[in-house]
Amino acid sequence: MLDSLGDVVKFRRVYYTALPFAARIFFEEGKEEMSVKPDRWIRRMAREKRMIEPFEDRQVSEGVISFGVSSYGYDLRVADEFRIFTNVNSTIVDPKHFDVKSLVDFKGEVCIIPPNSFALGRSVEYFRIPRNVLTLCVGKSTYARCGIIVNVTPFEPEWEGHVTMEISNTTPLPAKIYANEGLCQVVFFLSDEDCEVSYKDKKGKYQAQQGIVLPRL
Repeated sequence: MLDSLGDVVKFRRVYYTALPFAARIFFEEGKEEMSVKPDRWIRRMAREKRMIEPFEDRQVSEGVISFGVSSYGYDLRVADEFRIFTNVNSTIVDPKHFDVKSLVDFKGEVCIIPPNSFALGRSVEYFRIPRNVLTLCVGKSTYARCGIIVNVTPFEPEWEGHVTMEISNTTPLPAKIYANEGLCQVVFFLSDEDCEVSYKDKKGKYQAQQGIVLPRL
């Protein structure tokens, strides 16, 4: 973490800096930059470009794990459908040839993940990412403090779909996941120029995915 606003750390060819009103990534040449977008931008893009549907334009936190717009991000919700990993068949986990029999389907308001296991879930929200935007997604603190880790890869430019999320229970005890409540936070980085090839251009294999999507080649 940076000690004070304006501190700069050089890592390879990229400078990372914290500013009073925006977090920015400056490339060494001093020309390109990507800035983290605030709540007002997220609301505008949701209204005008349907970037997030359904969209919660405020932070909802009373009695639930929070979701909706935050200062510089959006806390998405996990839907009430899950696929829970089981080792009952003693198969090898192979990303190139994933055995669907390794997963048990579950639908409900509370998903119980077995000890040292994981489940796949999907977001309530459907995302449409603009061509000049890249996102990073991190798990919520409430779950992380319980040993529950959420892994989501970046949403690439012009990707759209429901987000498939891997939810790991790193503890030796069963863990609860609450459907229709917050699970992780999405941060939006806006570039000052469009990419040459977007996820849509290259016909990405997870484009327009709906529901929980398993590994594809």
